[in-house]
Amino acid sequence: MKRILLAFLAGCFVLGTNAQSFTDDFESYTAGDMLAATSSDWETWSSPNGGADDVAVSAANAHSGSNSVYFASTATTGGPTDLVMPFPGELEVGQFNLEMWLYVNAGTGAYFNLQEAAAIGTAWAADIYFLDGGLAQFTSGGSLLLSASYPEDAWFKLRMENNLSTNTWEIFIDDVSQGSYANGSTQIASIDIFPLTGNQFYMDDFSYEFTDYVIPNLNGAVVSIDNMSGSLAGQTATPSVVVRNLGTTAITSFSVMVTYNGESFTQDINAVNIASLAFYTVNFTDSYTLLAGTNDITAVMYNINSVANDDDTSDDTKILTLNPIVPAAGKAVVAEEGTGTWCPWCVRGAVFMEELSTRYGELYIGIAVHNADPMTVTAYDTPMAGLINGYPSGVVDRGPEYDPSQFEIPFLERIQVAPKALIAHGGTWDATTRELNISSTVTFQENVSGNYKIAFVLTEDDVTGTGSSWNQANTYAGGGNGDMGGYEDLPNPVPAAQMVYDHVARFLAPSFNGVPNAFTGAMNAGNTSTFNTTAILPTDWDENNMHIISMVIAPDGTIDNAFSCTIDEAVAAGFVSGTAITSVDNLASNNVEAVIYPIPANDVCFIDIDLTNNSDISIEIYSADGKLMNSKYYGQYTGMYHLPVNTSSWSAGVYKARVIINGVAHAYTIVRE
Repeated sequence: MKRILLAFLAGCFVLGTNAQSFTDDFESYTAGDMLAATSSDWETWSSPNGGADDVAVSAANAHSGSNSVYFASTATTGGPTDLVMPFPGELEVGQFNLEMWLYVNAGTGAYFNLQEAAAIGTAWAADIYFLDGGLAQFTSGGSLLLSASYPEDAWFKLRMENNLSTNTWEIFIDDVSQGSYANGSTQIASIDIFPLTGNQFYMDDFSYEFTDYVIPNLNGAVVSIDNMSGSLAGQTATPSVVVRNLGTTAITSFSVMVTYNGESFTQDINAVNIASLAFYTVNFTDSYTLLAGTNDITAVMYNINSVANDDDTSDDTKILTLNPIVPAAGKAVVAEEGTGTWCPWCVRGAVFMEELSTRYGELYIGIAVHNADPMTVTAYDTPMAGLINGYPSGVVDRGPEYDPSQFEIPFLERIQVAPKALIAHGGTWDATTRELNISSTVTFQENVSGNYKIAFVLTEDDVTGTGSSWNQANTYAGGGNGDMGGYEDLPNPVPAAQMVYDHVARFLAPSFNGVPNAFTGAMNAGNTSTFNTTAILPTDWDENNMHIISMVIAPDGTIDNAFSCTIDEAVAAGFVSGTAITSVDNLASNNVEAVIYPIPANDVCFIDIDLTNNSDISIEIYSADGKLMNSKYYGQYTGMYHLPVNTSSWSAGVYKARVIINGVAHAYTIVRE
């Protein structure tokens, strides 16, 4: 049965005039009915009347009665099922409670989101994930706000009690409170139920209830304490407090006090004019060092319009319980994002990559892997494209695919995982030849076995270019798709002269998957191995804006650990000799891809070069002490060319080859056994 109840409130001044509720147990339908096409209440993302993204009523499994709704992704990008229930308008004040019963098949997952605006796709107020393994995550704007456990292969009740007026959201699973939080958005307009890739779940006994807010005369409320959640133990955090006028009288002055770990900071706000239902953000300049463990931070709003107590003191205080994540010792997390200047949504990736890099510093290693634009490194882009289903999208430590706006969620999970290996860098840099020699020393923290690999990456910040191919497509222009780090104020496309690209992948050695079985000796706790690679930096790369990254890749393909530093930091640490790793050198400016084999060589080795344009090729061979042994001009070639190098007369050891293509040198290492 389903019902809609409309009730009317009387008495005090009321925002709106009604309270509403809705429930659907799906028993009024016949199994096999397409829900949105049959119902006058349910819709789909594409249409109020259903369509290709409609969902069928199922009699296979139900919490009550015979029927439920079954969601299963059949497309590589999730869906296509995409069910929507509009709420009674764009709700920004009042009490909104949402309840449903879910059954998530083991080994799969479930997902839904709350849309902020009536126009679907404008902005997401909240994203709720039920992950494989029984972990539920409640997020907003890519920030993880609450985690909870849920039972797989069993029906459970989810209830969200959301006070939109004071921005207090409390989560219940099977009637047990899992905690409360301040959401990133205080407005909701609909629920969108969409099975992500691999999801399989049932929903039954869906309901919501909404009660309007009765507005008093003078009432200020603290609605959130920002910039504190999501931070790590040991980091400093500077709070900002969002207050709201929940009265009919304008607020012209007030004070806010924030207390954490016994230390209080106060700000007095005067000469303001906060209209009824409007928000105001108080940005503090003092910072707290976050403590490991559970501790409360409290914000109190008082002295509102110089009155000792406003008309509702219950919402003057907000308490946020912090339990900062403690990073595993020596752990850093790699986020690889597929992007391109042609991609109109990819500015979202740029914004969130920079935000996380700023927030988490050296613990977060962002790599922007460009596709089909002047910054493309084919040897990186091609395998990266095999891990994602669209742009922008990416992986964190080579785990499941995420939108870059959601990277913080897997980052916070992975930063807690103790790495098997720790990494340290060293290097030398010759400003004249622009030769960069890198050493990566790996020390295992425990006994391991299997095919562990190592790979090197160079990234560059503040990259600019000229010409139309450097223009950035921008679907956020004009603000129609919401705010996005200032891109809403820029045109579509953003001219190259206004674009600066960060975290740009420039160099890869030896390949995306790394050197197989790199650690040939015992991999026991305390054992170390050192690897070397060499890169000749083109003159249009700024060595002062580059980062050296090395990654230890586990046998399952995930990244166990990584390390990043600047060239100056590597040089200061000092170069350490070790096993030479040759590069797959694919410099975007010359469209060159090459790989060297076999390693080690006996009488001959080959450098395979894939040239998209007709190019001049020459080679120089240097001994380990830097003496020129041989040089040769090979002429002009296009396409794949097998460049032979005769090593039969060489002594055993390590040699350097400089392949010069159209005047640009590419460095490789050849090992003679």
